[in-house]
Amino acid sequence: MLTNAEIGTLFDELFPIPRSITGEGYRRSLQILSRYVPFEILKTPSGAQVFDWTVPDEWVIDEAYLLGPDGSRVVDFHENNLTVVNYSIPVDRVIDLDELQKHLHSIPDHPDWVPYVTSYYSKNWGFCLPHMRRVALKPGKYHAVIRSSFTRGSVDCGYCHLSGGTTGKLVLISSYLCHPSMANNELSGPIILAALYNRLARWPNRRFDYLFVINPETIGSICFLHAFENELSARMQAGLVLTCLGGPGKSLSYKSSRMGRSSLDRLFHQLEKEGRCSTRKFDPSGGSDERQYCAGRLNLPVGQVARTIYGEYPEYHTSADNKEFVRLDKFTETVDELERILKTHEHCIPLDRVEPHCEIQLGKRGLYPNVNAPSTWNDSSDTIILDSRQQLRAIMYILSYADGKADLIDVAHMTGLKIDDLCKISAKLHEHGLLKVGTADDSHSDVLRHRNDRTPDIVGRAAE
Repeated sequence: MLTNAEIGTLFDELFPIPRSITGEGYRRSLQILSRYVPFEILKTPSGAQVFDWTVPDEWVIDEAYLLGPDGSRVVDFHENNLTVVNYSIPVDRVIDLDELQKHLHSIPDHPDWVPYVTSYYSKNWGFCLPHMRRVALKPGKYHAVIRSSFTRGSVDCGYCHLSGGTTGKLVLISSYLCHPSMANNELSGPIILAALYNRLARWPNRRFDYLFVINPETIGSICFLHAFENELSARMQAGLVLTCLGGPGKSLSYKSSRMGRSSLDRLFHQLEKEGRCSTRKFDPSGGSDERQYCAGRLNLPVGQVARTIYGEYPEYHTSADNKEFVRLDKFTETVDELERILKTHEHCIPLDRVEPHCEIQLGKRGLYPNVNAPSTWNDSSDTIILDSRQQLRAIMYILSYADGKADLIDVAHMTGLKIDDLCKISAKLHEHGLLKVGTADDSHSDVLRHRNDRTPDIVGRAAE
């Protein structure tokens, strides 16, 4: 498993790489993450039509700088890779300051910070710099140089399937890897995804299969959906997009899927009642790749989880979203919490009894006090998980509602008991052979075995 020290080393290796939605920086970053997650790579070539989108050409950036009238460098891409507008066209021009201002970006309210600016789908160029440096620029001639080019390449998505679940259903865990040199809004998601993969891969048993996906934001998830929409639609139980998990926020915040009623939607709303997280409604006007999974007729049950939410902290999309802003020592705590939630979610399947009729005789199994007297009214069983009669109440609720439709979240709502306690009791009832265990659907033994007709070539596992 990734230790705190290993997380710090991984962060330091990934942070300075100049990434975009395509190109060598992105591929190199994906190869680094492949040391921890055995990704296969889906490549969608430039020019391919994916739903309403056309995959862009690959952006190659070699150098970018701005020389002042005295010949000094105002900004230099090699000193800070946020200083050039991402996907800038090539430029080699001498221009007046007034004209140059149209191509400069800064943040007046935070004069020391460099903004992150992109122009993926229209031809533009520009530089980003601290506002205090911008207002100090003197009139005169400036030499703008951006040595970039565009080539036929691909959008690359990494995916890894953890099989072995007993229900035939799939849980998606996704994040993106395309922002350069930002910590909370970029690296927290993929690093925590890698650590989470290593946790789940060690589980001895799983009810669900898990699909881990890393892609460039928006265009990457669109390419992935274009390739695997049929498989995802047929098998998806629920999904999570991981983003902005590294900032100082005190608790997790969950954005519901568009349908708002998936097992993870319902679980996070239950956890909110227990004071373990907050929830947000689905909003297609902002967010991350959940917008693609939930859009239109596809409407997959994919939510999003964050801690310090995009757009709600001033450092968002700036150079101030750096190592000092995030809490690397808290990454492991975030992984712990997400693993606990996913373990709880493993129990969020319809309850079904082996014996479907009437009440179950609990006394012969040590789950009910065999002497019914005032002195035993506060007893529940020989194996105590909850205090006094609460455990017996939970057992009887679980067994009464085990009709193949209700689940533990329903029981938690009806009883006011904590979902984790109900999971423990449910596990005990499984051990006693009172509840059925879900079985795998053999026809779904490999979610990505069959590609639909639109799928581009899939190459092998990412380079080690």
